[in-house]
Amino acid sequence: MREKGSTLREYYEALLIAAIFLGFSNTFVIKTFFIPSSSMEDTLLVGDHLFVNRFIYGPGTELERRLAPLREIRRGDVVIFRSPEDPENDLVKRCIGVPGDEILIESKELFVNGKPVDDALYARHGDAQTYSTRRSLPKNARLRDNFGPFTVPADEYFFLGDNRDFSHDSRFWGTVPRHFIKGRAFLVYWSYEGETSDGKWRGWGDKLAQLGKTVAGFAPRSRWSRTFHLIR
Repeated sequence: MREKGSTLREYYEALLIAAIFLGFSNTFVIKTFFIPSSSMEDTLLVGDHLFVNRFIYGPGTELERRLAPLREIRRGDVVIFRSPEDPENDLVKRCIGVPGDEILIESKELFVNGKPVDDALYARHGDAQTYSTRRSLPKNARLRDNFGPFTVPADEYFFLGDNRDFSHDSRFWGTVPRHFIKGRAFLVYWSYEGETSDGKWRGWGDKLAQLGKTVAGFAPRSRWSRTFHLIR
């Protein structure tokens, strides 16, 4: 018969190994992320909680890329990256341009390398107003609906939000360097339509209050139809 101390030690070792494994996977393989804004609607909703594949864009030899699911960032990928304006914050947008691509937007219509992009499956325009290129208009209005032509620099990427008229993206703050990329969003594991944190730390009291509201509203306010929803 095992001694009580030996059994407790085994439990401790098992929990320690599990914690190390989860920490490793969260750092290098899979990370979680939640959606605090509407810039990617209707692909991603405020309150969606995602799994992010941090491994897919990792460096590797040619052999490693053949044996493991490693690849370069592609147009159309929904990507998590550090904000060029505030690197302490992470953003999620869709990759529209890879290095060397020419990006052009004319009256809200997107062109890549001179060809119109059929993005009706994911992009939406919620504002009926289309701004012109008149210099008298605010710069953000002109850039929203008319942008470029612009060539994406080497080792950088151009991103747009799917909610085009209400997204702050590469049209306004430029391209994203390769080393800012964190991974590809691939699955919604839970979606909650209640109050969602903006990610800012306001003390333990605020955190506990948010947790209490989430627990109370978990069943009635979860969007169960989005559970395990693949992101495309």
